[in-house]
Amino acid sequence: MSLTEHIELEELQSRIHRARRLVVLTGAGMSAESGIPTFRDAMTGLWSRFDPAALASEEGFRADPARVWAWYVERREGVRQAEPNAGHRALADYARRHPGRLTVITQNVDDLHQRAGHTDTIRLHGDILADQWLDPCPRRGGPPCETEWARPGQPPHCNECGNLVRPAVVWFGENLPLAALNAAEAAAMGADLMLVVGTSGAVWPAAGLAARARRAGAWVAIVNPHPSEIDGDADQIVRGTAAGVLPVLLAAG
Repeated sequence: MSLTEHIELEELQSRIHRARRLVVLTGAGMSAESGIPTFRDAMTGLWSRFDPAALASEEGFRADPARVWAWYVERREGVRQAEPNAGHRALADYARRHPGRLTVITQNVDDLHQRAGHTDTIRLHGDILADQWLDPCPRRGGPPCETEWARPGQPPHCNECGNLVRPAVVWFGENLPLAALNAAEAAAMGADLMLVVGTSGAVWPAAGLAARARRAGAWVAIVNPHPSEIDGDADQIVRGTAAGVLPVLLAAG
């Protein structure tokens, strides 16, 4: 690290210590440091011959539920084997030291923030370890039964109506959960400082949160070893990884 970079990092650390409302947006790069492949990287081997929409869309699931379910079974096992890295732990430690000051928003569907100790993370794209029904229950005319009642299968299904269980993640063509999106936008609008960590900035509307925060007056810093599509929305860019940079930025202060 050059002297200039060191000084800039110290200045950012000082800004964080002064911030009353710190918002951190995390992306796939942060989970990748814990060994969880990004969506594209997960499409290797047997899965490399499929179009992404065939494995991550309602249409793809309806066309071949068993194939899509098998892919998510494999991905879920990878998530369960992964462990939170130093970046996840630094965020959780900061939240414990400064109650009420930190909001974490994630594009990731794993549970690494939660296992590190930050249980109220805003999850924009859902939870890969959770299930939901594919359709409303035709017998009830509304929300279906609990997924715990599903009959085992590939995928599990309702023994009475045939409704299928699917992963509780946001697929291509689906809207983000409204409550999570509203909470994320409110946090961005109220932030004094936003850190955007490990995201390519290619997935919307999450990618627009940095610009929204900056327009509202927040200092926006991007932490990423590689250029992102939203670098132009940042006041500051730190070329480094979440596990390498966050423990320094969020050190006791």
